[in-house]
Amino acid sequence: TADAANAGSAEASAQAPGATAGGASAETPSADSPPPSAHSAADAAASSFAAGPADWTQWRGAARDGRVAGFRAPAAWPKTLREEWKVNVGTGHATPLVADGRVYVFARAGDEEVLRALDARNGRELWKSSHAVAYEMNPAARGHGKGPKSTPALSGDTICTLGIAGTLSCHDARNGRVKWRKEFGSQYGTTSPIYGTSMSPVFDGGRLVAHVGGHDRGALTAFDAETGKVRWSFEPDGPSYASPVIATLAGARQIITFTQKELVAVKPDTGELLWKLPAKTGYDTNCNTPVVYKDLVIFSREGRGVEAVRVVREGKALVAREAWRNEENELYMSSPVVERGVLFGFSSRKKGQFFAVDADTGKTLWQGEGRAGENAAILTTGDLILALTDDATLHVLSADAKSFATVARVNVATSPTWAHPVPVADRLLVKDETTLASLSLR
Repeated sequence: TADAANAGSAEASAQAPGATAGGASAETPSADSPPPSAHSAADAAASSFAAGPADWTQWRGAARDGRVAGFRAPAAWPKTLREEWKVNVGTGHATPLVADGRVYVFARAGDEEVLRALDARNGRELWKSSHAVAYEMNPAARGHGKGPKSTPALSGDTICTLGIAGTLSCHDARNGRVKWRKEFGSQYGTTSPIYGTSMSPVFDGGRLVAHVGGHDRGALTAFDAETGKVRWSFEPDGPSYASPVIATLAGARQIITFTQKELVAVKPDTGELLWKLPAKTGYDTNCNTPVVYKDLVIFSREGRGVEAVRVVREGKALVAREAWRNEENELYMSSPVVERGVLFGFSSRKKGQFFAVDADTGKTLWQGEGRAGENAAILTTGDLILALTDDATLHVLSADAKSFATVARVNVATSPTWAHPVPVADRLLVKDETTLASLSLR
């Protein structure tokens, strides 16, 4: 692990070892491509996408905050959602992306990681790009499978993935051609954290930012999105399982993310450290994505509940000062959302407990009964909070709820659901253990 005293140094370097130029590994659909189970609703699906809802191009949406635009909730929620199409895509927890009438899904099929582009109207495969990946799960995480946990990032015609073993690949989103691919074994020895890579990369201008490397040794790194050349590298620590967000606080634009042992903020242009907080956990499992609300950064550190810090200037330095701390709830794998000044989240306590906290003061507003599951993937549509638990139950709450009282509770799959659902106008894309389905809300 890099000495904390040197954490602020950002080293720009030449293209890293292991990089390969883009070869054409994409395949057009073949006779044995997994067919969608239904095409009868193609016209309705086309209508949904023609309505122009916001694209879903990265982890937790356009601003990486779980906010959904253009969602059309039904006047009355049906007890079951009608399946429009369903495709076998493989294992993994990566959330599907949606853009320009296409759905992109990243999963593991056999011994390969596969990125697919599907026609959003009917699930028909447009192209796929496959890459053989050998990986052995840590026994403690074996139940989650060898599929990728990192959600791809899409910008313009470039879509990038970070595989379970730490391979970073960028493709042409139009045809699946590999633009460049990097593996980091020669730099860091181990290329993923103990339980497999989980952080989801983020585009920033012409850069792709990802935390590469493995346990105890890695680097938050900015790559040229077109060529893969390293723009800067910040090497204090190994990667966490959380994903970065980008915000402007105290007048400074910054990338905020957990590392293996710290919460840090760095300059997007250079990787220079702006501020940091200690975040050591018992098993090195920082998992929740920080949420920025007004001038606060909200997150959880193990054993400290949910907390908010305010980033302020002290002389020339930026410092994160505690604004509030709530010891009644604690985030683990689930990342919260803020709606109308309320933080809606899913606590790891009481074997899974929904909660609402005043985002300005940290006061608990309400808590669910507990025993709700291991994880909840939470989104906000403005009026509604959508929370998909790992048992495939979609919990729908009013954003004005004064207690944990659901508007609807709908089962959306027949196997575990760890990826976020993606609402698209009046449809819902759901990735379960091995399939991706388009479900109608009408």
